[in-house]
Amino acid sequence: MGDLTQLMDNEVFRAFASYAAIILSKMMLMSTATAFYRMTRKVFANPEDCATFGKGENAKKYLRTDDRVERVRRAHLNDLENIVPFLGIGLLYSLSGPDPSIAILHFRLFVGARIYHTIAYLMPLPQPNRALGFLVGYAVTLSMAYRLLKSRLYL
Repeated sequence: MGDLTQLMDNEVFRAFASYAAIILSKMMLMSTATAFYRMTRKVFANPEDCATFGKGENAKKYLRTDDRVERVRRAHLNDLENIVPFLGIGLLYSLSGPDPSIAILHFRLFVGARIYHTIAYLMPLPQPNRALGFLVGYAVTLSMAYRLLKSRLYL
């Protein structure tokens, strides 16, 4: 138990855990947003989901795609593709003893970039807004990976 207490005393790890909780909560909200749009627009991907709104041929009219639902779903998928690498690399990076101010800057930039990316995706804002959000988040993850590999791992 002493090791866990020591880990929670690590400022960088606490910051990582905080920002990871924020970004994971945001990603969970995207699931809720997708479900909300599916229900309010009566657009479903699976036949069994349509049964609530009709039977047989009547239910099939709800089995379709909708541009708005797809936009929210793609934003969520993009989160999955970018947040998972951040969590893995960020965890290793936070445990490698980085400078706290640099590490916290990395975490804040990533969370800000992902939130901005989602806003740009859902509103939608014209490009290069969405690309900027994506690239900043991606660059932050690459920067942490580079710093980790350069300073702590055997190559």
